[in-house]
Amino acid sequence: MQWRLTAWLKGVVASLNGEDYRQPIIADCRDGSAPDTVGADEHGTWPEALRAMKSLLPLLLPLLAALVYVAGALLAKRASEFGVGIWRTAFIANLISAALFALLLPLGGTFHADLLWQPALVAVFYLLGQLLNFLALQHGDVSVATPVMGLKIILVALFTTLLLTSGVSLKLWIAAGLSSLAIALLNRAGGASHHHVGTTVLYAGSSAAMFAFFDVLVQKWSPAWGLGRFLPVMLGFTALFSFVFVPFFHAPLRNVPSAAWPWLLGGCALIGLQSLIFVSTIAQFGGATRANVIYSSRGLWSVVAVWAVGHWFSNREQHLGAGVLRWRLAGALLMMMAIALVLA
Repeated sequence: MQWRLTAWLKGVVASLNGEDYRQPIIADCRDGSAPDTVGADEHGTWPEALRAMKSLLPLLLPLLAALVYVAGALLAKRASEFGVGIWRTAFIANLISAALFALLLPLGGTFHADLLWQPALVAVFYLLGQLLNFLALQHGDVSVATPVMGLKIILVALFTTLLLTSGVSLKLWIAAGLSSLAIALLNRAGGASHHHVGTTVLYAGSSAAMFAFFDVLVQKWSPAWGLGRFLPVMLGFTALFSFVFVPFFHAPLRNVPSAAWPWLLGGCALIGLQSLIFVSTIAQFGGATRANVIYSSRGLWSVVAVWAVGHWFSNREQHLGAGVLRWRLAGALLMMMAIALVLA
């Protein structure tokens, strides 16, 4: 069973890359003898529909990641009501993410001992981005920090041009700008007062830069390693580095209320899953700017989820005033325009 799964996963990846996958496929042996191998041609080539998916997956997977993120965020937000804290949540989320990314190991690749600094550096950018984001949320308002985080889309487009050989088209630049503006509108607080605006903008902007470097470097370095090597190794470093969070716990993990664990584990698992989907998409297909534009639709889906099912999670944002809703609807329209521009 393990050999069949590995062969199937390798075949799918090879097919999506447009390669002629001829690695032997394990056949059933009911007589207990050693399994025979047969060439791919004897069983027929991979369906053309699978190859056609190559053009759709770079668009559908970031959208799926955005939806999964919203579900995970709602669960994690509910867990926070029990006083879990950002440091313990981040620690558990990173360990779960590392376990999920280990599922990519059967896809294979090349391990480069002399290039271990690459996934290690990418892991540092991830952790710095996460830390700065937490600091922005601690010192300021979500309605200030989250719009500034929308700068990540612009920064990904910029860093892609600077660090990679392929440029970014004018269409993607326009879509990135529309998405950033949409995120700002989606997070307007209807005239509510803000505090520590300068500090919040500094932390959130720096976080956006760290995450933008993360996305672009994954696209730049992962091809040499392969999907089944770079990402699992990088998340392994992330889990290892996450132990620096432990001194910041306000209480040991064993003191987390039992009622919080289902929300916490569910939220962390979904957040890890969306990371697996999104980062794997960039590593496999490239197009970090395009993926980020589509992924930024999570701002729209979060508004819809809060208003539609927020009460399931004891979320109080659905009681915001009509003014906030108008701004968020305007942001949703801009978001749809940006996505339509990417898909055109």
